[in-house]
Amino acid sequence: MPVMKFSEAIRDAYLQTMRANSEVYLIGVGIIDPKAVFGSVEGLLKEFGEDRVVEGPLAEQMLTGFAFASATLGMRPVLIHHRVDFLPLTMDQIVNHCAKWSYMFGGQQTVPMVIRGIVGRGWGNGPQHTQSLHGLMANIPGLKVVVPSNAADAKGLMIAAILDNDPVIYIDHRWLHGDSCEVPEGLYQIQLGKANILREGVDLTLVAIGPMVQEALIAAKQAAESGCSIEVIDLRTIRPLDFETIIASVKKTGHLIIADSDWPHFGVASALISQISQKAFGALKKAPISITWPDHPVPASYALDAKYYPMAKQITEAISKLLSNILYENISEQTSKSHAGVHAGPF
Repeated sequence: MPVMKFSEAIRDAYLQTMRANSEVYLIGVGIIDPKAVFGSVEGLLKEFGEDRVVEGPLAEQMLTGFAFASATLGMRPVLIHHRVDFLPLTMDQIVNHCAKWSYMFGGQQTVPMVIRGIVGRGWGNGPQHTQSLHGLMANIPGLKVVVPSNAADAKGLMIAAILDNDPVIYIDHRWLHGDSCEVPEGLYQIQLGKANILREGVDLTLVAIGPMVQEALIAAKQAAESGCSIEVIDLRTIRPLDFETIIASVKKTGHLIIADSDWPHFGVASALISQISQKAFGALKKAPISITWPDHPVPASYALDAKYYPMAKQITEAISKLLSNILYENISEQTSKSHAGVHAGPF
């Protein structure tokens, strides 16, 4: 399989679907800019022309209504926002029209459209250009919400979103755009609503979302060096949410940590803990822990920015807290073996 960057994988998803289906088109503010939406639409204007790579006016609400209307008429639009922070400008169209239309018409009318919002990070973007908002969107029945964590998923989830007959909110993090991995060729899809177990384990379930997935894998590897077996689950889709996979894992491990690139209250972490408490409370050996952003807006200061985002260190500390007894037993066992080896030696 070819190796692609995250942004290149999204571009390939556009390329594959637009070549295979003439109803797919891209629209947004600044998508014909020379930087080509961080490289994710590079070359598409030249191949498909202005009719299918549409530069829109600075009017997000209107663009959403335009894309929505075209979707009800059989087109498959992908509306692109350079920053997810512009989605609140379009909430009336998203909440009261896109999300409700199929339900209001008994499923006879579909809305096959994708709204892509990119999460900024770094460069001193500050509170108005560095939000995540996937938890906000996941609260709305009728929408599907995906948050990829790697290049292969970025492509597979985008293609699945474009070909789906429901409106999909696709949120990708600019922090990940340069990350690379092997990506399947062709019209490769990842099932929406299905989580991915990246690492199997028996001591603790670690659920992660978006950029926190790599931090979770780092923490799980560090924990393994201390003898702890961590199961890492990448949600990939947060609406619909794959409760079955997570509940099955928690029943096996008895411990739960959720690492989410979002605020702590009323989001995916809170919803997951609520559902696990209702459906698998007896399986929990200790109270779950959530690792999230602090409960205040994203700072613009570089010094504060470095402290704002949780990393593998915070996850490792939470693992140590929940698995303190296992860590103690492992250390005691290693110490006993070490002492036994000393006394058995020639001196």
